[in-house]
Amino acid sequence: GATYPREFGGQAIKPLEGRSLVPLLTAAPGAPARPDRVLCWEHESNRAVRLGRWKLVAMADQPWELYDLATDPAELRDLAAAEPARVRELAAAWDDWARRADVLPLGAWKPAYRTPGK
Repeated sequence: GATYPREFGGQAIKPLEGRSLVPLLTAAPGAPARPDRVLCWEHESNRAVRLGRWKLVAMADQPWELYDLATDPAELRDLAAAEPARVRELAAAWDDWARRADVLPLGAWKPAYRTPGK
């Protein structure tokens, strides 16, 4: 119910994309989620994308890993090598989102390393 501001301190704010998670969080147990919607995220250069039963995930500076959460909810069996087309599809969705959301370049938030005492 909050109103997202259009500007702050005289600077325009780029509207965030996305939808409220409230309907998903308040749905009855077992209610179907929206498997047709892509959910992307990034935190400290770690990245992931979820579409239905599939989750593509990568730690910073590491290759993508693919998991089928319907059969492997603990993410123990990386299927990236067996499903290269799905990896490309989900990675492209993540790349599109990351460009729109100003996530790139990854790691730009990190300060330059400085030797202590210099």
